Amino acid sequence: MAENEKVKNKQPADGKALAELLQIRRDKLAELQANDMDPFKIVKADVTHHSNDVIDGFDDLEGKTVSVAGRMMSKRVMGKASFCHILDRNGSIQAYVTRDDIGQDNYQRFKKLDIGDILFIKGTVFKTKMGEISVHAAEVVLLSKSLQILPEKFHGLSNQDLRYRQRYVDLIVNPEVRETFFKRSAVIKAIRNYLDGMEFLEVETPMLQTIPGGAAARPFITHHNSLDIDMYMRISLELPLKRLIVGGFERVYEIGRVFRNEGMDTKHNPEFTLMELYQAYTDYYGMMDITEGIIKHVAKEVTGTLKVEYQGVEIDLEKPFERITMLDAVKKYSGVDFDSIETLEQARSAAKEHHIEYEERHGKGDILNLFFEKYVEEKLIQPTFLMDHPVEISPLTKRKPDKPDYTERFELFIMGHEFANAYSELNDPIDQRKRFEYQEQLRDQGDDEANMIDEDFLTALEYGMPPTGGMGMGIDRLVMLFTNASTIREVLLFPTMKPLD
Repeated sequence: MAENEKVKNKQPADGKALAELLQIRRDKLAELQANDMDPFKIVKADVTHHSNDVIDGFDDLEGKTVSVAGRMMSKRVMGKASFCHILDRNGSIQAYVTRDDIGQDNYQRFKKLDIGDILFIKGTVFKTKMGEISVHAAEVVLLSKSLQILPEKFHGLSNQDLRYRQRYVDLIVNPEVRETFFKRSAVIKAIRNYLDGMEFLEVETPMLQTIPGGAAARPFITHHNSLDIDMYMRISLELPLKRLIVGGFERVYEIGRVFRNEGMDTKHNPEFTLMELYQAYTDYYGMMDITEGIIKHVAKEVTGTLKVEYQGVEIDLEKPFERITMLDAVKKYSGVDFDSIETLEQARSAAKEHHIEYEERHGKGDILNLFFEKYVEEKLIQPTFLMDHPVEISPLTKRKPDKPDYTERFELFIMGHEFANAYSELNDPIDQRKRFEYQEQLRDQGDDEANMIDEDFLTALEYGMPPTGGMGMGIDRLVMLFTNASTIREVLLFPTMKPLD
């Protein structure tokens, strides 16, 4: 394979040929090491500029000396002069390398360099006859030898698995992938700026817990050897943050990883990034305002627009988000009015009529939620706050004073998927204990996603928690929205993968 032209590194189909190419690279390294030129002994490089600095600042830098570094992605050798492109964190820039400028021996070594090698190049900024801004090299140093062959491109569904397993290669060869993760960082930064501006305090809470709580999810279990106890990876940030509200921190938030031992699909990964915030002296209406404000702020900062295209659909974030109760949504899309259903038997009868399967443990509120999942969820394309969930599925939420079978809770749906979940937080320790006890009954009946009783949290509530609003938002799904990603794996640098062995 000739790598001294503008290289397109197609993986050889012949395993023997590939092995020979890989051996050639190792032989080149061995030769360098034998001549006391081992690139791996170099500990630093004095880089003064990145590619975009040189290109964007050409008018000021023309004729001046700069030092750049990056991975060589192409090379064209034309006798006594050569061109190459190096890739750094911000893009690519061309270098012009000649025998007369760097010397005969150095030029011969340059000609032996491989695509993927990491170089330091020092030289003057100029523009070629073709109009390309470049660095005229006076010095070329090999900083790291690439012993593998880069693919030309990861393409097609058949290679998605490889892209996720070898994200480091994916980032090298696919600029749009790097852009996705730059945007991910920008999304999180924008959220922090928004909340910091509202005087929220960012905190950190434990990932290892003795009692998992705050969500209906199956936890991962581990063992602490010193204490000789089983512990759980957190499934939510909720209960520790509420303890801080009890302690007097009136506005707190955390952005961190949570872990749920559940299935994997385009919207779910066993570990994901969650943002939760809690504010004293407000309710779920206050949380709606904050949630809508965060998303609009992030959209402006990251995309520059409030009209976002996602998978061929324009999502309008500019107008006020729609608000609808679960009761009204189910009535609208299924025709069933749960306000007129008074008993569990009537709810079960309605479920049977509409071919909805339920379990013996399900109450009327659970069946209402099953109707929502079947008839409504996928219809909520534009941003919609779904409000007032039944108490059976909201164990940590305040009841509605005028409708105690329902709670002051909302979920934000966009494109038929949940983006946020929020409550007027339950601060009555007596009611909370009853809810926990009901959850324990569900666990005894086989629901391993039901909450456990957290006695310390109940003690905290007994000291007194002010009226509080709380909200949790999935960061990965938000990044998917703003990067037009069809699967969560596209926005996770290292998604969970089944081992190859």
